[in-house]
Amino acid sequence: MRYKVIGPIAERYDEVLTPGALQFLVALDDRFAARRVALLDTRRARRARFATGQMPDFLPETARVRQDPAWRVAPPAPGLADRRVEITGPPERKMTVNALNSGAKVWLADFEDATAPTWDNVIGGQLNLIDALDRRLDFTDERGKRYTLGPEIATIVVRPRGWHLVEKWIVVDGRPISASLVDFGLYLYHCARRQLDAGSGPYFYLPKLEDHREARLWNDVFVFAQQYLGLPQGTIRATTLIETITAAFEMEEILYELREHSAGLNAGRWDYIFSIIKNFGQWSDFVLPDRSEVTMTVPFMRAYTELLVRTCHQRGAHAIGGMAAFIPSRSPDVNEAAIAKVRADKEREAGDGFDGSWVAHPGLVDTCREVFDTVLGVRPNQLDRLRDDVDVTATDLLAVDKTPGQVTAAGLRANIVVALRYIDAWLGGTGAVALQNLMEDAATAEIARCQVWQWLHHRTPLAGGGTVTEDLVRALLAGALAELLDGREGPDRVRAVEAAGVVERAALEEHLPPFFTTDAYCHLAPSASH
Repeated sequence: MRYKVIGPIAERYDEVLTPGALQFLVALDDRFAARRVALLDTRRARRARFATGQMPDFLPETARVRQDPAWRVAPPAPGLADRRVEITGPPERKMTVNALNSGAKVWLADFEDATAPTWDNVIGGQLNLIDALDRRLDFTDERGKRYTLGPEIATIVVRPRGWHLVEKWIVVDGRPISASLVDFGLYLYHCARRQLDAGSGPYFYLPKLEDHREARLWNDVFVFAQQYLGLPQGTIRATTLIETITAAFEMEEILYELREHSAGLNAGRWDYIFSIIKNFGQWSDFVLPDRSEVTMTVPFMRAYTELLVRTCHQRGAHAIGGMAAFIPSRSPDVNEAAIAKVRADKEREAGDGFDGSWVAHPGLVDTCREVFDTVLGVRPNQLDRLRDDVDVTATDLLAVDKTPGQVTAAGLRANIVVALRYIDAWLGGTGAVALQNLMEDAATAEIARCQVWQWLHHRTPLAGGGTVTEDLVRALLAGALAELLDGREGPDRVRAVEAAGVVERAALEEHLPPFFTTDAYCHLAPSASH
């Protein structure tokens, strides 16, 4: 037997880890593992070129794709024509019920940024999706109240982990298998027929893509998987997150590669900011101010989102807006101010031509829906808004130096606290963490630690005096760790110290690590305590 499941087998795990499903994963690995590794090598080589001062641009070799007005993506699949509100969250049992009942049109079942990939979370999440489609999913809260699925539920769209991650608890020929293929393969194997029987289909969100060749790999995975499982070609549909600066230059090419399976593009705003810092953080004219200052209206973010809408609608594809990360508070004043900001953000997106947008909490669904209802009315989308008025250049996409704002001592400390507390929770098995009334996930934690690295690398002046130095960062990290350790004992104390070590390596090394999750995953137990 070429595969081995190293992770412990808990109750009902055999329903997911069937021999047929595991053989399917082996077949995917045989066909695509080498290409995945080669594309990761391409990523590293590209970053090395950026480090020498070479900047990205629209590709001359794919100009024919951009210049050909004739091609379009596939028409919307059942359940994906109207996407005016999408809610995101990890496929935990409670979240699954709440998200599917939230009134959102789509639920993004997130195995990526909102899930700490413990073995239990990965396999338990697959079980929850099976149970949801079989309508046998429920949960009982601490008060004894039971929650079940309502008669109408959101369309499920699964986000697998990115190409850069592996699943260490399943090995093929002695090496860990791609986490992307595990999340995709297990869901497709068990749920594609269930979804088709329900009048929907197997739909996915594709994260962290850096170029159209990575989209081509996904498309080839889809073609092979449909052949293997006897599904009609085009059954799978995928929305691609444009959340890297390099992908922003290849939006049309990405849609083209996936056109038979494409369900559009999404503006993954937090990872996009992270990508800017990761790729160009060593250059002084790419230094960003406090995270709170980098709004969607600053020039480089505005250019990216307007180009996304134009690109999608010119090709008949949905354009989905970014995340509203606010978590409703017990304070009416806090809620009123935050909801006003969320509403303004969604009004901007709907006015720009987006067909829908994301929220992180069921309490924001109504706000987002009301905004898009006002613009869309009874129409399912606004694909007819072609945005011929938009003309975005490479200079516009890279105009980071036009971002207003300051770097403050409070912003530096906030980044250190967010990175530490998020990674601590992640190591404890929680991938979506409410901090200061915001839902923080891996993407926002990446921004936090990358900004610390960037400001330290440039010895950035702080508003009000002083500069960002290693001594200052270490002192702030030590203070944040002391606060986190207060009252902790045993494994919880060990975990906090491990988290601080991850932050230190991710933010203080000479060369910025591409992802903190690859380091943190080494410390992740198969069943982490919450």
